[in-house]
Amino acid sequence: MILEGAQAGLSWSTILNKRAGYRRTFDNFDARRVARYDARKIRQLLGNAEIVRNRLKIHAAIQNAKAFLQVQKEFGSFDAYIWQFVGGRPLQNGWRTSAEVPARTAESDAMSKDLSQRGFKFVGSTICYAFMQATGMVNDHAAGCFRYGEIRELAGKAAQFQRTAGMRSK
Repeated sequence: MILEGAQAGLSWSTILNKRAGYRRTFDNFDARRVARYDARKIRQLLGNAEIVRNRLKIHAAIQNAKAFLQVQKEFGSFDAYIWQFVGGRPLQNGWRTSAEVPARTAESDAMSKDLSQRGFKFVGSTICYAFMQATGMVNDHAAGCFRYGEIRELAGKAAQFQRTAGMRSK
């Protein structure tokens, strides 16, 4: 989520080139550590060329870490919370071309609204949809892409595993 928020208004190549710097700077994305960042740490971040030095985005990363920890506490894990927006299974789209891929969907709208209500920042619907794509919650590879079938198959295996694991736990 930190990287998705940082990307807002910028090119992905900018963020990808800074990804290692973000990992180092934000304590390997450890939410407990990031949630404790203080004014001194924020000043350090604002002077760090390894990341996007935008005050609002830095404050959002810290606030989001706090909200993330609250979601974990409430739902047991962020994973359990976030997958509810797609019914626990990756959405399998069948676009013919990349031009058909939407920037947002009803699911990303719902995710954005709920995250915002929980205190998350920089979580507009377009950012949420990009997060869904990046984490495998949605398969937006074009149907003719060599990766489409492979990703679809992985999603099927994951669903099979979830059903089997669910049966064992009953």
